[in-house]
Amino acid sequence: MSLALITSRALAGMDAPEVAVEVHLSNGLPAISLVGLPDTEVKEARDRVRAALLTAQFEFPNRRVTVNLAPADLPKETGRFDLPIAVGILAASDQIKAGGLAGYEMVGELSLSGELRPVRGALAMAWRAAQAGRKLILPFENAAEAALVTGLAILPARNLLEVAAHFNGHSELSVFAGEPMSRAPDYPDLADVKGQVQARRMLEVAACGLHSVLLYGPPGTGKSMLASRLPGLLPPLSEAEALESAAVQSLEGRFDPARFRQRPFRAPHHSSSAPALVGGGMVPRPGEISLAHHGVLFLDELPEFDRRVLEALREPLETGHITVSRAASRADFPARFQFVAAMNPCPCGYLGHPTRACRCTPDQVARYRGKLSGPLLDRIDLSLEVGSLGAAELQAAPSGECTEVVRERVARAHRHQQTRQCKPNAHLNASEMERFCPLEDAARSLLRTAIERMGLSARAYHRVLKVARSVADLAGAEVIGAAHVAEAVQYRRGLPGEIKR
Repeated sequence: MSLALITSRALAGMDAPEVAVEVHLSNGLPAISLVGLPDTEVKEARDRVRAALLTAQFEFPNRRVTVNLAPADLPKETGRFDLPIAVGILAASDQIKAGGLAGYEMVGELSLSGELRPVRGALAMAWRAAQAGRKLILPFENAAEAALVTGLAILPARNLLEVAAHFNGHSELSVFAGEPMSRAPDYPDLADVKGQVQARRMLEVAACGLHSVLLYGPPGTGKSMLASRLPGLLPPLSEAEALESAAVQSLEGRFDPARFRQRPFRAPHHSSSAPALVGGGMVPRPGEISLAHHGVLFLDELPEFDRRVLEALREPLETGHITVSRAASRADFPARFQFVAAMNPCPCGYLGHPTRACRCTPDQVARYRGKLSGPLLDRIDLSLEVGSLGAAELQAAPSGECTEVVRERVARAHRHQQTRQCKPNAHLNASEMERFCPLEDAARSLLRTAIERMGLSARAYHRVLKVARSVADLAGAEVIGAAHVAEAVQYRRGLPGEIKR
């Protein structure tokens, strides 16, 4: 037999399209030729595969070897095709039996000794293999991740010899029977935060409706500490949400099966570029906003980010997804994250501090705040100043409620939202708000007055209404009252542009 066909998978955004690895042996000068739009990593498979076959005591064909990765117009990247190429060479040279190859898919990078190394995107590939009804051979380290997909026969292998022995009938690969080693989510406790009663309340409201948050105040007041407690207050992930989040993490090779069902918390440094934040690259890869899918994206020192980087967040905050387009490819990634930001009131950080004087000039403060555009601030639902506490206040502050107690209230309100409208309050559109956000007469009048006096946009009006809906849900009220609107408006008044010196 001089021709062999192995099925594998590539990655294209969140999808894992099928790739036919065709291996042909012909007369001519001994060489390996790779065709089918391979990138540099795939081209280097020629040397890895040759060394792996020889180290494993197989005979490398002294003929011309042509490897075609079809379809030809689909970019191929990473070393995931090493294993199918090696098995294809063995099948084409009759060193393994090729009769049963049609029922399998395989991926894996080979070391020079023939050991299999893990690849990224195993979850996406396992999902598509299950739909195709084939068995999947992959590195042992990827088995627990792929096991999250039900209805799939997963055959993990540690090296090339085990795969060859399986097809030659010497010793079969065992179907992976282990369960994903997930553990209970471990989040920082809200009880660690002393004082800051209003900030704790705002976090609860934000968690209830999955609203975006901006915290501002002097250094050391607990802004980052508060933000890190938000994931623990959010409702538990559903099965579908957990799989979506895990799939994005898998694309970057960062998914840990032990953290399955735990909401991601991403906190990129303020020097991050736009492609790092929203995704990009010659072959599009997910950015921080996608890695935070169904979790929290925290941007500390918000004005220190490049303005163009921050402006790239505007569309994903509205739509919940991002499309990364390049000349040769295009990819769609989910980006339904909860946005949390923190900033100081001025460059030195002490504007309005009760005991420390601010050294900034009005022009410096204006330039500092000018890095945040109006359209971006308009997309933030809740904003609050986190004031400084003295030593006496910190020592006298009683311990607040723990994360578990607050999470139970949030989960109860969230379940009510799902029953009523099948989505969180932050994701309601204009027509749905008309239906699910009924207002008392006093609440309608108060909201109208607040919008007119504060000069808020139509988007801001809708966001205030959705926050009021969350406040009412926490109170167990079906109709939004004046007190609920008043609290929602209060969270809107503290935007940094309105802070007075």
